[in-house]
Amino acid sequence: MGKALIIAEKPSVAGDIAKALGGFKKVTDGKEAYYESKDYVLSSAVGHLVELCLPAELDKKKGKWSFASLPIIPEEFSLKPIERTQTRLTLLKKLMKREDVTSLTNACDAGREGELIFRYIVKLAKCKKPIERLWLQSMTPTAIRDGFTHLRPGVELESLASAAVCRSESDWLVGINGTRALTAFNSRNGGFQLTPVGRVQTPTLAIVVERDLKIKSFDPKSYWEVHAIFGAKAGTYPGRWFKEDFAKDEANLDAKPERLWTEEAARALEEKCRGKDGIVTEEKKPATQLSPPLYDLTTLQREANGRLGLSAKRTLQIAQRLYEHHKVLTYPRTDSRALPEDYIDTVKQILGNMRDNHLRPFATEILQRGWVKPTKRVFNNAKISDHFAITPTIETPDKLDEIERKVYDMVAKRFLAVFFPAAEFEVTTRITRVEEEPFRTDGKILVVPGWLAIYGREEQDADDQASLVPVQENESVKTNEIEVKALETRPPAKFTEATLLSAMEGAGKLVEDEELREAMAAKGLGTPATRAATIEGLLAEEYLRREGREITSTPKAMALMELLHAVDIPALASPEMTGEWEYKLKQMERGELARSRFMEEIIGLTQKIVEKAKNFEESNFEPKQLGFNAPNGKPMVETLRHYQANDGTLQLRKVVAGRLLEPFEAKELLEKRLIGPLQGFRSRLGRPFAAALKLNDANETEFVFDNAPINADGTKLDLDTQEPIAKCPICGGRIFETMMSFACENTFGDAPTCKMKIGKKILLQDIDRTQVMKLLTEKKTDLLRGFVSQRTRRKFSAYLVMAADGRTSFEFEPRKDGAPPRKSFFRKKEAPAENGAAPAAETKTKTKAKPKSKTKAASASRAAKKKKEA
Repeated sequence: MGKALIIAEKPSVAGDIAKALGGFKKVTDGKEAYYESKDYVLSSAVGHLVELCLPAELDKKKGKWSFASLPIIPEEFSLKPIERTQTRLTLLKKLMKREDVTSLTNACDAGREGELIFRYIVKLAKCKKPIERLWLQSMTPTAIRDGFTHLRPGVELESLASAAVCRSESDWLVGINGTRALTAFNSRNGGFQLTPVGRVQTPTLAIVVERDLKIKSFDPKSYWEVHAIFGAKAGTYPGRWFKEDFAKDEANLDAKPERLWTEEAARALEEKCRGKDGIVTEEKKPATQLSPPLYDLTTLQREANGRLGLSAKRTLQIAQRLYEHHKVLTYPRTDSRALPEDYIDTVKQILGNMRDNHLRPFATEILQRGWVKPTKRVFNNAKISDHFAITPTIETPDKLDEIERKVYDMVAKRFLAVFFPAAEFEVTTRITRVEEEPFRTDGKILVVPGWLAIYGREEQDADDQASLVPVQENESVKTNEIEVKALETRPPAKFTEATLLSAMEGAGKLVEDEELREAMAAKGLGTPATRAATIEGLLAEEYLRREGREITSTPKAMALMELLHAVDIPALASPEMTGEWEYKLKQMERGELARSRFMEEIIGLTQKIVEKAKNFEESNFEPKQLGFNAPNGKPMVETLRHYQANDGTLQLRKVVAGRLLEPFEAKELLEKRLIGPLQGFRSRLGRPFAAALKLNDANETEFVFDNAPINADGTKLDLDTQEPIAKCPICGGRIFETMMSFACENTFGDAPTCKMKIGKKILLQDIDRTQVMKLLTEKKTDLLRGFVSQRTRRKFSAYLVMAADGRTSFEFEPRKDGAPPRKSFFRKKEAPAENGAAPAAETKTKTKAKPKSKTKAASASRAAKKKKEA
């Protein structure tokens, strides 16, 4: 009898399957290993092992980034091994070819990406053996064994495989062609301005840019409110004037019942009611509030961001570890918020196994009171896609670290809450009429906690308004105090990861209501499993920026959106349209849409993008006035790609080495002929570097790097005549102040022999000569308060300290609780990130010179990831 080859997505999952099924022995094959038993051969991928070929690998002519080679639409997409994991692919191909292997079992993650990983491996290996599918919702040994008794025929998953391949190929077509077309357009006049776009990432970016533009253009309106304190027999209570016959005004969306738009009207109300008596009436109504539905991945990411400050990417990593390693959560990459209708007994088993001291009493109460019932709100097959909602498993959550415990508790509490009864409130609406003017007072008192008992006092307080002193019906009260409050309308809030995930789920519409958001999720941007990666990709491309918990668009993003609108490629900037495509991919998964029909749409879009970019004439774009002049006195204007004099005599590229030059920087460059050092440039190899920019006599932009000794004014540093500021603690050489740093003379030139260099700007904190002298002589600066974390974008305070070998590190303030300061961390090289070092000698931007050495900014960035920057 032949054996089945089981292919898991990760080695850890293969190990779990081997333990659950039993009888396996580990076999080594060169650098790789696999498991084998009487009935199975078991191995795994390491994530993706296969990818689509790039254009140059399909045809050398297609490798050129020019309009002549576009659009690139392969008749058939070719696959290639991913180089770093090629030995694992070789092992799998070898196992597939074994004569005793008669079938394959796909044990990759149960979803679109897992299907793609497996299908691409099989396609590249040209294996025709029959396929079965292991579909796991949980990684417990029991669930794994049960999964192998209910393997699905591979043909049942053909629709999912088609959707997976379509997603991959459509991202390739739009990403490759869109990026190359817009890069070719932006690089028409020389240079190379990479302009990456994508089927999902660019509409996501459009959401943030639109919000930031609304905030930037927001014009606050003044309004006034009238607030009073009333005295009743039992005490005092507040009230606020409101307009009883208020009707929504489409012409003034800021209008609300309590707002007055002139101070005169507010003052008149104040005078009319001051010191007067009022008559009270009130209405009390019972109200109930159900618990929120179970978590899907996006909702878990949103709440973990809001409650714990975790990024969407980090939340997914933690949830995946709780699923794979600890086996205490069900499959996390789900878009469902319901459970299967036959899952009731499993739920009771999970509740019976909850042993946490703070959760067990609630689980016990649910079981004792019989609250696990077949309600459609919780158990509903119609609301389940490939996977059901995230819940705890029957495993005990031992050995979790602090943050894993917090995420697990969020899921466990939500799971318990859906079976508890609704919270009950008494809602009071009190109207006090003074001189016929109505003042409203609202009260909300928690009567029966219901599910809120699980969350404790803090959650309850959020829903509990201040208790009102009792009054009698039609009681006469005194207006003790009355005042007018002058206020202003506020702009929309900046996005956080939580609210951006919500907007992606609603295809650009920020939907706060739980039920409505769930209904719209079918047409969201991307999938729950890919949204975090989309956000991280936009951050990596420097289209987005994290500022604490807020996410904002960069000038580079603004420029891209302006270009897309000018070139008239609406689909690339349309969240709604991309949401429709995602909806169609889900239709394809269910067998409701043909693969050919979807790809026809994507190919049509690809051709349109290239055609629009190729035929667009920038002269049709109306330049924007910048408000300052060129050196010849002519007004400067902004076009899509340049800042230029309106007579065309001077032209500055807006993007230099991947960095967008902002208008105020262009103004300073024209006035001073030299600006910098500036961070954020990238070499052709993608390495970050810092440099100054200067205008030469021909008004061409040139880089000025720090390893060519340059003074702060851009003139050449004369080591023979300029006064050194100190002696180098590493090599004994002389330290000079240059334009970008304080550096040892032996760091200059093409073959530096010393690495002693202290940047004038470290993590956005200016480092002046006084602090450098303290660092060199006393080995420690004063406390500096303007550092900005590269990871969190939050400000922090620290001392710079220098070790005996000249290495520089951070040392933090002593803690308020008297504990010693956090341990400082040392970098492999001489200074913390953004120390101003540069990669090459002074070079014109047009020469395309490559940095000769890695920049300190690059090394610091790597060090920051390794050292857990504060």
